Amino acid sequence: MAVKVEEALELIYKCVTKKSIKILPIEQALGLVLAEDIIATHNLPPYDNSAMDGYAVKIDDAGKNVKVTHTILAGDNSIEVLACANAIKIMTGARIPQGCECIVPLEDTVASQNGVLLPASLTLSRHIRFCGEDIKTGDTLLRNGDRLQAHRITLLASQGISHVKVYKKPKVALFASGNELKMHFENIAPHQLYNTNTPTFFSRSFELGCEVDFIGTASDTLEDIKAHIQSALDSDLIITSGGVSVGDADFTKEAFEAFEYENIFDKVEIKPGKPTTFGRIKNTYVLNLPGNPLAATLNFELFAQSIILALSGENSKYLNSITAKMKQDYKLRAGRKTLVPGFFDGEFFSVCEKFAPGMVSPLATSNAYIIIDESCELLACGSSVKIIPTRFSFTSPKQTNLTSK
Repeated sequence: MAVKVEEALELIYKCVTKKSIKILPIEQALGLVLAEDIIATHNLPPYDNSAMDGYAVKIDDAGKNVKVTHTILAGDNSIEVLACANAIKIMTGARIPQGCECIVPLEDTVASQNGVLLPASLTLSRHIRFCGEDIKTGDTLLRNGDRLQAHRITLLASQGISHVKVYKKPKVALFASGNELKMHFENIAPHQLYNTNTPTFFSRSFELGCEVDFIGTASDTLEDIKAHIQSALDSDLIITSGGVSVGDADFTKEAFEAFEYENIFDKVEIKPGKPTTFGRIKNTYVLNLPGNPLAATLNFELFAQSIILALSGENSKYLNSITAKMKQDYKLRAGRKTLVPGFFDGEFFSVCEKFAPGMVSPLATSNAYIIIDESCELLACGSSVKIIPTRFSFTSPKQTNLTSK
């Protein structure tokens, strides 16, 4: 019996567990997910310092000529004490000397014979960066489950952290089945097709931060499909396309059942992609997608990406949507939740001019898709819809409703 889309996603997040951990240098951790909390052990800045090239002065010396006694450079371990009627020249990042009440930028002073003339008005603490104003010792900087982007690597480096615990990348194995399929580096006969699904899944899995193995293309025989499954069992997730319908040569389900396959769901109430199935063999999850390229790819975006996010250990592991407006009217037949590809320009969503489950061209022109409720027969121009991006990952720490009505 087919499950609803929401039920399928609930089953995925209920059954899929995050990966084990390893320790890596921060230079190799970009894009991975933290497996520990990061607590600050150092104040940032570590000491009061100058935000400008200028002069360290006292407030009471406003409008006066003051004597410049010496200069403090960034990195100097100066122990000078600022006295009244004096100024100390200071460079950006240099430690604030004792007795300093503000910094006057170089361009706001006038050179005089005995030193510099200060502005008539001075503000207490002006252009001083105080110890710990950015980060204080004990602050929680990052949490277990945060994905390490470039600017989060910055936080780690600021604390002198060289290595972190991260979750291992999900390992994905891919193969397709079908006598009519050939890889793009092979010659094809007039009755054959190039396999577009596997290169697509390979690229998207890689973009989503996985280690990816291409097992090959299986012929439509039980024995060959079994051989491909056996080669993929060291992975976290096996993704196949084709052979999950009810045709005479659709042996994929039977082949997996020979490996103590546990079925989690075997059909989804969705269009296109109803034959999509999900299960596991011990610790290896299995997603069987339909063979039609557009159907397979849209269901990959919805279901495979959800599995990968659940494996990753990321806190924001749920797909999220962006609210947009319909660029034009779109009519459809009610009865089943429908995946519709299109282009989001930042405000409006335009449905692809032409698309069908077996097409590949809409994949290149679209950058998002919508899930239309089974009761809907018309999305009117200007109406609000929930788009799910395919060119970048947009996720949430909480599960949200993805369906447009």
